[in-house]
Amino acid sequence: MLTIHKTNTRFVGKMEFDSEINGHHLTLDTVEAIGGENKGPSPKPLLLSSLAGCTGIDVVSLLNKMHVNFSDFNIEVEADLGDEHPKMYTEIRLTYFIKTDDRDKMEKAVQLSLEKYCGVSAMLSKVCPIVSKIEYM
Repeated sequence: MLTIHKTNTRFVGKMEFDSEINGHHLTLDTVEAIGGENKGPSPKPLLLSSLAGCTGIDVVSLLNKMHVNFSDFNIEVEADLGDEHPKMYTEIRLTYFIKTDDRDKMEKAVQLSLEKYCGVSAMLSKVCPIVSKIEYM
């Protein structure tokens, strides 16, 4: 069955938009140097946050299913932005930070997320390489 995701994004003023996603509101804007007021994230970094959220949800779900104890989990995403229009990411780097004693299962969870489950990763990897590493605390 086809699933449809829908958002509604409304212009507020200057460069600001209000995006409604499943009843949640998110302000999108840009920096003052290009006409915004920096009231919210700009679209491309928000895409990186979506990637982190997608793979993070997968990893937590998989670790829970594997009965892995963990804490202090966060994901840092960095991306290189090209210089020519349309300015696209040329490489995305994910770093998973986590406290866990089960490194093998953590590595398996990240691999499954990036190669099988995370739709955001699957879409982005078609246009840009995504590399990942895990830092154990």
